[in-house]
Amino acid sequence: MTTLTLADLIEGLYGVPAPHLANRPVREVVIDSRQAQAGDVFVALPGENTDGHLFVADALQRGAIAAIIARPEAAALGDQPVVRVDSSHPQLDIPPDTATALLLQVPDTLHALQKLGAFWRARAAGPNLRVIGVTGSVGKTTTKEYIAQVLSSRYRVLKSAGNQNNEIGIPLTLLRLRPEHERLVLEMGMYAIGEIAAYCAWAKPHVGVVTMVAAVHLERLGSLEAIAQAKSELIAALPPADAGGVAILNDDDPRVRDMAALTRAHVVTYGLTPRADVWAEDVESLGLSGIQLTLHHGRSTCHARLPLLGRHSVHTVLRAAATGLVEGLSLEEVVEALCQPHEQLRLMVARGPYGSIVLDDTYNASRESTLAALNLLAELSEEGLRIAVLGDMLELGELEQQVHEEVGCRAASAAEYVVGVGARARWICQAAVACGAEPSHTFAVDTNEEALATLQRIVTQKCVILVKGSRGMHMERIVDKLCGAAGPAPPLQHVGDQ
Repeated sequence: MTTLTLADLIEGLYGVPAPHLANRPVREVVIDSRQAQAGDVFVALPGENTDGHLFVADALQRGAIAAIIARPEAAALGDQPVVRVDSSHPQLDIPPDTATALLLQVPDTLHALQKLGAFWRARAAGPNLRVIGVTGSVGKTTTKEYIAQVLSSRYRVLKSAGNQNNEIGIPLTLLRLRPEHERLVLEMGMYAIGEIAAYCAWAKPHVGVVTMVAAVHLERLGSLEAIAQAKSELIAALPPADAGGVAILNDDDPRVRDMAALTRAHVVTYGLTPRADVWAEDVESLGLSGIQLTLHHGRSTCHARLPLLGRHSVHTVLRAAATGLVEGLSLEEVVEALCQPHEQLRLMVARGPYGSIVLDDTYNASRESTLAALNLLAELSEEGLRIAVLGDMLELGELEQQVHEEVGCRAASAAEYVVGVGARARWICQAAVACGAEPSHTFAVDTNEEALATLQRIVTQKCVILVKGSRGMHMERIVDKLCGAAGPAPPLQHVGDQ
């Protein structure tokens, strides 16, 4: 088995061999000194609030055998003995068994991390490795997880950890690659044009999966067309069909479907009509028990009952199924793999006061994901009173009022109570009332604390509480309190009072 070594780091960073360090394995490359363990390499990245150079000594004290730095004058070293290495003398005759840590100096530590990831992707890839890239405005992480679950039924799979989907997370994932891996599943996020193209240059994907194009990061990119352009960089980077390239595209989203014109890869579509190559019908929500549906691919048909929440999960199923089929599994094998238990990645179910069900969907929020969560809430009417706690959705640009109002109108029919948290969420509450919600059951508040106080008065029996908002709203704090002890509640103030 090929293991990353200090010799690889020297060659990857400086372009020269260092065979005398080939017997010094690297356990892992880390960017948080608190995670450093014996045998790790620490990369001192600059951040918005601090600088990794301040924590070099901490990483070395925890057992890191090297640190990659750009600002030696800022690197806190403590009493740790170190040997400095840079491009002027990268072949220092360092004893291979020395306990002395290496300081690997580079012009830019982020660029060095990315360079190392690309270098190791080329060196460590086994002959059977195929890389699957996943992008889109909504559903990337869940799709990545279920694709990995399906492929793991046959192959040795490495996947992005958590949501490591950016200029830092992708090279860190590439550095975990080993020759025994047969499939690598990478989530690819983006904030700007050109980022996904760079990720593809490092990872060299064979398969590209696009979920959908929606008004996420619209404030940064300016238009849905620009978002589609950014996402399409994955498809444009794929190899041609005769070299194994496959684009897996959402036939239900015209902007994604049109990406077929940008590639010479083989195109496989998925969707909810027979026009798609992989499609589903008879989709039914079974509440907290999952969904059931009928899957089609060519002449193959398979009825399935799967442990995914909400009718919207059908598209996750279709993406995972299409990828599994492309990679050689049968439809029956795909369904069997999807039937295995899996943690619900974004929307978590917890128990709240009076035995209530808390739908924790606080990771982030967009128009599409919030409407999907409200649809699930509506499907759970038999579980008790339904309450939607909805926070501001951020980075929507000029569409923010329109999107919040659309969500509010859906909330009016999906829930008996609506609690809006934040300045933008007032649009949700106003639209909910305009669309038929009872004004005395609709509450616009400014803070999570006010939302909790409102809930403490509303929740007096078993109910279903959806909590969702953008990450910047920190609405997980509401979930934490709901699932713990509730304190006394002040008088309610509903939207009709304001």
